[in-house]
Amino acid sequence: MRAMLSFVGVGTRALSYLLGSAVIVLAIAVMATSLEATDIAAWAWQAFGVTFLALFASLVFITVLCWTRLQRAGNTDGHGEVWHEAGIHAANGVATLALTYTLLGISLGIGQLAHQELTTATVQAVIRGLTEQFSLAFLTTIVGLPTSAALRALMQVTYVRLAASRMPTQLGIEGELS
Repeated sequence: MRAMLSFVGVGTRALSYLLGSAVIVLAIAVMATSLEATDIAAWAWQAFGVTFLALFASLVFITVLCWTRLQRAGNTDGHGEVWHEAGIHAANGVATLALTYTLLGISLGIGQLAHQELTTATVQAVIRGLTEQFSLAFLTTIVGLPTSAALRALMQVTYVRLAASRMPTQLGIEGELS
């Protein structure tokens, strides 16, 4: 029961980090554009789609959960390596998801082009459809790859910091590295 409560506590902390980061990103987007928060959310929903956003949010949450567990476990109980490795894999999953949706968007665009006759009367509609599919493709890459890199850096820096803070006690040296 104690382990379950601990996991729920870490899960809610990870969710708080994730939601807090989303609010900060949304606030920056509102300040940088002339759009309202609801307009930005509607655009993201329409541009990325439900499946990408759900999978993306899930992988980011898993990474943040692993990061939170890594901080809590440190390297003292032997589980730090497990949480570090799981977090790195989830962060890599974000990059994989972004590249998969990039290829999907390009494939859908090319597939749409193959099934339409290209004449001077239809060229506008065909280009509009291609642009929509390629927009999905490139937006997922633009969002996914930097997010993945940031999450991997967060996991790696935290892991190394925890390992460095543990080293002096292993070597019998007094004090703490900061």
